[in-house]
Amino acid sequence: MNYILFDGPVRNALLPFTFTRPVADILVGIMTIRQKWEKYLGSTITTITEEYLSEKFPMVELEENIMINAAYLPNDTLAEMVSNLTENQAIFKGEDVIAFFANENQEEVDFDSYEIIHYNEDCITIEHTWDIFSKNDAAIRQDFKYLTEDRTSQPIPKSVNVIAPQNIFIEEGAKLEFVTLNASTGPIYIGKNAEIMEGTVIRGPFALCENAMVKMSAKVYGATTVGPGSRIGGEVKNSVLFANSNKGHEGFLGDSVLGEWCNIGADSNNSNLKNNYEEVKLWSYETEGFAKTGLQFCGLMMGDHSKCGINTMFNTGTVVGVSANIFGSGFPRNFVPSFSWGGAAGFTTYVTKKAFETARLVLSRRNIDFDETEQAILEHVFEETKKWRKD
Repeated sequence: MNYILFDGPVRNALLPFTFTRPVADILVGIMTIRQKWEKYLGSTITTITEEYLSEKFPMVELEENIMINAAYLPNDTLAEMVSNLTENQAIFKGEDVIAFFANENQEEVDFDSYEIIHYNEDCITIEHTWDIFSKNDAAIRQDFKYLTEDRTSQPIPKSVNVIAPQNIFIEEGAKLEFVTLNASTGPIYIGKNAEIMEGTVIRGPFALCENAMVKMSAKVYGATTVGPGSRIGGEVKNSVLFANSNKGHEGFLGDSVLGEWCNIGADSNNSNLKNNYEEVKLWSYETEGFAKTGLQFCGLMMGDHSKCGINTMFNTGTVVGVSANIFGSGFPRNFVPSFSWGGAAGFTTYVTKKAFETARLVLSRRNIDFDETEQAILEHVFEETKKWRKD
């Protein structure tokens, strides 16, 4: 059977992260949503997404396909229901479609003609940007159980100060000495060839993905995920870093999400709680205004390729788009459009020629080419977000 994940109606609610990826490639827990479904279904999965993303994230359609709403994270029950779908069947949770069977030559889908199967159990859904960090605790626990079941961890080094070692799993090639791991508050997963430097203190739930690093004497609170190739230092709480991003120095990052190829300058901090303790609002690309999150703690949402200079200060509930470059004293406004250059004193447009030069240098440090496909995606984002920049 061929499986395809589709963006669905949540795509715009997950901007700026879905400017540069399908919903399926959002990282939450230990794996991306795509990787979770591939594990549960034992199959390679493609996506239906925006046309400008389709060259990098192509769809493969066969004669018979099962379409899956990428906002839904799999579990054992749901994955079994999806794998058992047959022609003219669909799975719904309330009014939302989770998955349905489709033929290659099917021009339209009329669910009135389908047999509807109702899914009534709980499952994790990612419907807003803040869900990525606020549901990361549950996602880490679920992924940890799935990935480590019937497997044996690498031994915990004798120099490691450990609480609840049964909740710790270390993959092959990981390095850690003279650190403190407290897994009594949640599981701790240390990925292949990852490194935790000495003096670090970590409380679970925590996921350090493949080739990621925690620098010396960091203080990490759950539920935090450090994506493949990313680095953290200083103080981090309940945050998710996608692949190849750096927050390597002193400073606080809390209740936040960083996309890929982000860099946080030394001694930069974000606020995650308003001074009056009121509910945090975040910029919404859908309404072009500020939306209630229902959260008292909410920090920084930063899109791919964005960076900030040393000693940058972010207000509670700040949204930074794609490929922004922020620097200078004072607090920048709490919505920074994509391709913005500047800070509290004001912004100008970060022209694509300069932005691409930086991206090319950044990717080359990881032996990755900034190719025409990547450039075309960012050019599209530049044009799509032009209306929010004021030069």
